[in-house]
Amino acid sequence: MNTLLNKTIIMTVLLLSAQMLSAQKLPEGIWQGYDGEWKHVTSQLVALAEATPEDKFAWRPAKGVRSTSEVYMHIALANFYLLSITGPKMPDDLKEDAEKTITAKADVIKWLKRSLEAVRAAHLAEKPADLQRKVHIADRDATVDGMYLRIIIHANEHMGQLVAYARMTGVVPPWSQ
Repeated sequence: MNTLLNKTIIMTVLLLSAQMLSAQKLPEGIWQGYDGEWKHVTSQLVALAEATPEDKFAWRPAKGVRSTSEVYMHIALANFYLLSITGPKMPDDLKEDAEKTITAKADVIKWLKRSLEAVRAAHLAEKPADLQRKVHIADRDATVDGMYLRIIIHANEHMGQLVAYARMTGVVPPWSQ
């Protein structure tokens, strides 16, 4: 009798634990391959940009360091540039000095979203064999897959920088509220 009761208690605890674990939601996309991770960093970048007040887009932690808007535009420019190595052309209306000249919150967010969507759409269009295609960047050879990896790593690297900027200016990242 004791053994049956112990087994019943153990099974009940295991079932309740499994239900509690499955009820905990992971951030959307996380651990779901490249497309899921891209969706995750994209949603965070856009959410943080939208949560940042307009006047904080000009803020920089020190002289000579990128401002908030410059970091977002740096991400957008890098997305388009690195993507162009894989085939898609740079937008004709994106100027080389955009990091310094596009500073208004609405314009920065428009370019950020446009670059994030360009990466998403281009990656979805790639066939598995295309990802192994050789490309050349700067002084080295790479693969298309390697370029997409660089794009997502770069976006996440600057996400960390933008979270630090946000915290220093009193902005709480929306996903941590």
